[in-house]
Amino acid sequence: MTENKALHPTTIIIFGATGDLAKRKLFPAFYNLYIDGRMPKGFNIVALGRADNTNEYFKNYIKENLENFSRKKITSEDWAGFQAHITYFQHQLDEESSYKNLHQKLKELDTVYGTRGNRLFYLSIGPNFVSTISNHIKNTSLASDPKRDRIIIEKPFGHDKQSAIELNGLLAETFEEEQIYRIDHYLGKETVQNILAFRFGNSIFEPLWDHKYIESVQITVAEEVGVETRGSFYEQTGALRDMIQNHLLQILCMVAMEPPASLESGEIRDRKVDVLKSIRRISEDQVDHYAVRGQYGKGVVNGVQAKAYRQEEGIAEDSNTETFAAVKFYLDNERWQDVPFYVRTGKKMKEKHSYITIQFKPLPHSTFSESSQQLSANRLIINIQPLMDIRLQFMAKKPGLSLVLKPVEMIFDNFACQEDTPEAYETLLLDALLGDLTLFMRSDQVEEAWDVVKTIQEAWQDGKASFPNYEAGGWGPQESIALVERQGHSWV
Repeated sequence: MTENKALHPTTIIIFGATGDLAKRKLFPAFYNLYIDGRMPKGFNIVALGRADNTNEYFKNYIKENLENFSRKKITSEDWAGFQAHITYFQHQLDEESSYKNLHQKLKELDTVYGTRGNRLFYLSIGPNFVSTISNHIKNTSLASDPKRDRIIIEKPFGHDKQSAIELNGLLAETFEEEQIYRIDHYLGKETVQNILAFRFGNSIFEPLWDHKYIESVQITVAEEVGVETRGSFYEQTGALRDMIQNHLLQILCMVAMEPPASLESGEIRDRKVDVLKSIRRISEDQVDHYAVRGQYGKGVVNGVQAKAYRQEEGIAEDSNTETFAAVKFYLDNERWQDVPFYVRTGKKMKEKHSYITIQFKPLPHSTFSESSQQLSANRLIINIQPLMDIRLQFMAKKPGLSLVLKPVEMIFDNFACQEDTPEAYETLLLDALLGDLTLFMRSDQVEEAWDVVKTIQEAWQDGKASFPNYEAGGWGPQESIALVERQGHSWV
């Protein structure tokens, strides 16, 4: 979120450079930033991998992946410039000698820069390797400069509150908090970032942004895909951990936070923590009232027969893992008192669609209340993906000689303003290069988010569910409909 400024020479060290995230997201993001002139003039990407590959082999591998995943076209001239900054480096995660060799390589690059360059460590690896890598970085003094060295860590950040606290403590032995960038790619999405501008840059909406005018808030992240090749990972995770504890709660914070005094990263992250602390904790005996879980069975998605979750590769025949989760949250603060926040996410849903719905309260008395015309609710819908727009729904007169009302929309379409929109990882990686922590999670944010879902997580671990309970290609289990209908609401 920082305005572009001169970037100090930087070496980017990618652990897990041959993995899926690196090929689909990281290298395309760095390539697109390079084409846009957003990378430092002096930069190198040191790609770490266990295999004994040559530089030429690895660069050809990256080029093939860029042709599939880059938003910008690959030209011979651009590729020639970019590939010159890539070095493949054979590395063993658990051998200290590998880290010493890496340290020597980084010193050589500093000599080329003519200065001690910044170091950006990206851990594109499983969470079980974080402690090993962090300890070796500490022992070999790879990140000895708190002002210049940074580390990016992918989710999941822990698997519950206690493990998150332990991981934060472990990282604190090597890094200052300001060096740690806990990445959540949803916060890099253009429409999510636009929430700040929309709320705090317009005088017409902020006065309406509270319990006096808003009836409910919904946040939906629906996916058409199943677990695909991630079965073994997903069995240990589930929808609550994989999506709600991080992505959806972070979006909720963006919607519900108090106006920050400035756009300084610490100020914005303080306001997000305030939201997480204000979320009413759900007691053990109330979990079934406030939370619903589901697992998809057989069904049809986009006209194609889909198998059940328990039939996917790597999934136990009696799996108790949820592929759908919906929760009703309340925030105990002055702004949001008694306003329900409904969040839901699921796999093998009817369509891929992520969006936020702000539903406004009806008028206490309407001029049209005694007419036969049905008045639709006023809603503000913020589409995150695949649509990227903001829609204000309201009632207006239908053109003609009679006074007939109809619902209409005013739409701000992000694609109409700029078709070639940067990917979320481009935004976040640029911020990390600039040293801007605004869109990254702080240790207390992570711990509070785990605390919010703690009792739900424990109840679902201890209790056996009757799965499957929704068909692939639907909108989740029937219980999720009852969750909102009890308040007189419905999923939008």
